[in-house]
Amino acid sequence: MTYRTAHSFIDSLCRPWVPLLAALLLGGCSTLDYYGHLARGQVQLLQARQSVDAMLGDPQVDASLQQRLALTQQARDFASAELGLPDNRSYRLYADIQRPFVVWNLFATAEFSVTPELHCFPIAGCVAYRGYYSQGRARGAAALLKQQGLDTYVAGVEAYSTLGWFNDPILNTMLRWNDERLVAVIFHELAHQQLYVADDTAFNESFATFVEREGLRQWQQAQGLPAADPHAAQQREQFSALVLASRARLAQLYASDLAADAMRVAKQAEFERLRQEYQALREREWGGHGRYDAWVAAPLNNAKLLPFGLYDQWVPAFAALFAEVDGDWPRFYQRVAALGKLPAAARTAALAALHKAS
Repeated sequence: MTYRTAHSFIDSLCRPWVPLLAALLLGGCSTLDYYGHLARGQVQLLQARQSVDAMLGDPQVDASLQQRLALTQQARDFASAELGLPDNRSYRLYADIQRPFVVWNLFATAEFSVTPELHCFPIAGCVAYRGYYSQGRARGAAALLKQQGLDTYVAGVEAYSTLGWFNDPILNTMLRWNDERLVAVIFHELAHQQLYVADDTAFNESFATFVEREGLRQWQQAQGLPAADPHAAQQREQFSALVLASRARLAQLYASDLAADAMRVAKQAEFERLRQEYQALREREWGGHGRYDAWVAAPLNNAKLLPFGLYDQWVPAFAALFAEVDGDWPRFYQRVAALGKLPAAARTAALAALHKAS
C-alpha cells in the first residue's frame, strides 16, 4: 500500500499511476464517470500541496511533522546528488489528504484464472488493476465484478508516482512508515521517474526496487546507520515464494479439464494448503511469529495473489548489471534504458541472462 501487512508488503500494487492523463486522453460514455473521478481526485491532490521548505520554517507546524519532513528532504537531496535520480520538485511538497490511503486499487481475475484483467492507459500502458480515489467506489466496482463471477481484491495504496508528469508530494499516508521505509520509497518513486517502460510492470518494479534497496544501503552507510534487518527481508522473500508456488499450482489446475464443480473444490483446497504451509513456515523458521497472519487469515482468491512477484522478479538481474558498471549510477541508467528499448521478448531474454549470471 503500511508495509507491515502482506497486502502492502508488495507496495500496493503497481505504484506508477497516471490518472489525470488517462482522464484527459481517454473518453467514451461508458467510462466517462470513472475518468472524471480520476481527474477530480488528482486535481484535489495537486491543490492540497504546499512547500515543505515553508512548513519547516513555520512555527505553527507540529514539531514531529517537521522532523519527518526534514528527513524526507535529506533523502531527496541524497537521491539526486548521490544516486543520480531526477532533480525536480517531486517530494519537495507535502499534501495532507485526510485519509489513510491515497488510492484503492482493484484487482480482478476470472474464477478459474490467475491472469489479471488488464486496464490500459495512454503513456502508462496496461496494468493489472483499476485505481480509485474513493474506497467506496473501489468496493462498489468490486461488487459488480463479483456479480459477473470474477474474483476481486481491493488494496489501499499509500503512495504512487505520476512518472514525472506532476510534482508528486510527500503524503500524510507515507508518514506512517518508519524512517527506513520512508526514505526507501522516495528512492523507489523517483526511479520510476528516471525510467518507465510501458506494458512491463515486472521490469519497472524490479528496476525501482533495485534502486530502492541499493539506494537505501548507500544512504544508511553515508548516515552511519545500521543496515536493514536481513531477517525481515528473508521473511518477505519466503512468504512471497509460498504465494508464488500456490499461484503456479493454481495455474496448472485451471489448465486441466476438470469439471467446474470439481475445480472449485480443488481451488479451495489449494488455498487451504497455502494457509497450512504458512503456519508451518512461521512455526519452523519464524519462532511462531508471523508478519502476514492477517493476510493469510482473511479470504483468499485468485485476485489476491496477483501482485506477488512483480516487485522483485528481476532484482538480481539489475544487481548484476550494476556490478558490471562498477556501481556507476549514470552508466547503470544508460544500460537500463537500452534494455527498455528492446522488444519485449528480447528484453526478457536479456534480463534472464543477467539473472543467470548473478
